[in-house]
Amino acid sequence: MTDRKPRIGILGIMQDLYDDMIPGIAQRQAGYAAEIAAYLDDVAEFIPSKPVKYREDAEREMRAFEAADLDGVLVVMLTYGPAMRVARLLSESRLPICLANIQPEPSVTPAWDMADMTYNQGVHGAQDTANAMVRAGRRFCVLTDDWKSGSFHTDVRRWARAAAAVTAWKSLKVAIFGYAMNDMGDIRVDESALIRSLGPEILAVAPGDMYRGMLAVTDEEAAGVIAFEDANFEIDSRLSGEERQDHARMQVAIERILLDRGFGAYTAHFDAIGDDGRFSRLPLAAASSLMAKGYGYAAEGDVLTACLVSAGHVLIGDAHFTEMYAMDFPSNSILQSHMGEGNWKIAGENLDSQPLPALEMPYGQFRPASGVRACLNGWLRAGGPHHEVMNLGHHAADWRVFCELAGIEFVQV
Repeated sequence: MTDRKPRIGILGIMQDLYDDMIPGIAQRQAGYAAEIAAYLDDVAEFIPSKPVKYREDAEREMRAFEAADLDGVLVVMLTYGPAMRVARLLSESRLPICLANIQPEPSVTPAWDMADMTYNQGVHGAQDTANAMVRAGRRFCVLTDDWKSGSFHTDVRRWARAAAAVTAWKSLKVAIFGYAMNDMGDIRVDESALIRSLGPEILAVAPGDMYRGMLAVTDEEAAGVIAFEDANFEIDSRLSGEERQDHARMQVAIERILLDRGFGAYTAHFDAIGDDGRFSRLPLAAASSLMAKGYGYAAEGDVLTACLVSAGHVLIGDAHFTEMYAMDFPSNSILQSHMGEGNWKIAGENLDSQPLPALEMPYGQFRPASGVRACLNGWLRAGGPHHEVMNLGHHAADWRVFCELAGIEFVQV
């Protein structure tokens, strides 16, 4: 569910002022937009509009983009285009917007004539359009670059993934099995504010639904989970066949609930499961495999982090739920772990550190680029919670764009 390319519309803006002066200019600049789409084909699926000259054209093309459930819109000036023709529709669109301040040619040369000037005069249309969106209070990204450069390719890829993650949030449904952990303050959220401002919807699921789902799992379905594990993992010899059967039924039951009800993320508090009385174990191995399949997950009823893990899957891929467990000052790192859940797709060494054989939980050590002292001082001053989403690699720039599009404060520590 996280491997598909983002789908992005290209809104190409110009005006009819130049049609008589340069016959065929609309067709020529439409070809330019098609070249951009082809160059960025490995980044996303781009759908160029017809050249937009009038307000009616722009509104028609944007309606088509909205109806096609695209992830965002890349606005490109094919020539100068007056902003008032697109100001209202850009300010009202639900789709993330990126203003690509680019032009067909990277350099001005003595060979240019008035036609070349016209083909490459998009920058003041970009200024006009950006001014209109700023005055309307519309969030948008800006990329100024040579469109054939590697940096433009990288930046558009980053924005397109962020746009897809933000758009996915608008329809995200998060299941909370049972209830959240008592007295844990940093996971609390105003549910109505969350759906109103960002989009994710929180829905409660009774633990009994999981129990009844386990009873409905067939032997063949449970055997499929076990066969996958046998083929991909080293299995602890202390696990009995009965235990593995029970776990497999839990995993199948949870996934069926998520699929049938359209959930992209979920959270389950261990007390809500453990104190129920009908379950022999906690569904922690299930959470690990469901994260590996692309579901958002967090423990203890933490819907916010479950939402962020879901976004991490779309934004970067292979997102992992964890928390800061302890500081290790000699190695200038932080031990990251949780009760038993972990996306096994990121299994490996975060940091080449000592093994901890007595720990029964997934773990790894993370060395912040700023150092453990500065990182945690900044984290705590900003009110950072104790649960985190983690992606392997350096992705602060990706999260910065995501936050910019979503309207979330971004603090890098």
